Order: sequence, then C-alpha cells, then structure tokens
Amino acid sequence: MPTCNNCGAFVTRDFARVFGDNQENVSGCVECTTGRDLKSGGATEAATQ
Repeated sequence: MPTCNNCGAFVTRDFARVFGDNQENVSGCVECTTGRDLKSGGATEAATQ
C-alpha cells in the first residue's frame, strides 16, 4: 500500500504512478501539498529538494 513519504497518508497506486517518481515514491500528496505544486511535480523527491 503506497503512502506519502512526507506525511504518511495513504495514496492510491494510480496516484503514485501519476504523481510519484519512476519508482512510484510519493513525497507529497493532497493532504500535505497544494494542487498547483502537485501539477508542477511537487510529489517527487527531486521537486521538493
């Protein structure tokens, strides 16, 4: 079950596939990241550094 690496919230596999990195790691989700940041790649580790 995928979870957000930032806040620990559950994310679906589809969310991880679309918004995560190539290994489906998610570093931001709808619970801890704005929609604008998600659309800009804010759920990937590289974008949050």
